[in-house]
Amino acid sequence: MPRASMREQLIEAASDRFHEHGFNATGIKDITDAAGTPKGSFYNHFESKESMALEVMRRYSDTREMAMLADTSVAPVERMRRHFAHLRADLERFGYARGCMFGNFATELSTQSTVIRDQVGDRLERWETLLGSVLDEARAAGAPVAEVESATLARFLVSAWEGAAMRAKVLRSGAPLDDFFAVFDSLTA
Repeated sequence: MPRASMREQLIEAASDRFHEHGFNATGIKDITDAAGTPKGSFYNHFESKESMALEVMRRYSDTREMAMLADTSVAPVERMRRHFAHLRADLERFGYARGCMFGNFATELSTQSTVIRDQVGDRLERWETLLGSVLDEARAAGAPVAEVESATLARFLVSAWEGAAMRAKVLRSGAPLDDFFAVFDSLTA
């Protein structure tokens, strides 16, 4: 198997470090050491740590299985449930210690970096839009969904998920996610 490019190695190392230690506690040297690359090579691929964080966040968004929400071969409510179950499995895989990178960046950087705050906001809005569309599909198919506008319910689900992921990180427990699924089920049954 071919070795990943230096840029890919840096992105992967940064993703792990940002997730484990946060943006501010991660230095460029931490990233290059973890990637096994010379420190000077960082600037051949990225203008700044902030520009790298934007790429890491874009890639992270790609791993959230948003395409799962568009799979019309699965009933709409079941699609959402599977999507959130996938996200839960990812949190569980790391012992709930990492949380959601969107939430982590939002809480750590929203007052420090307009660019990152805007990117987090954009990613969360895209997620809300996808969920809102699936909720509209569920209603059109006659599925029982809470009597709240789809866009409002989608925003609530994203906010509730982010809060549950943050609490799971603090508690190192899936209990907050159990609560999320209990409420999700009550809103969609």
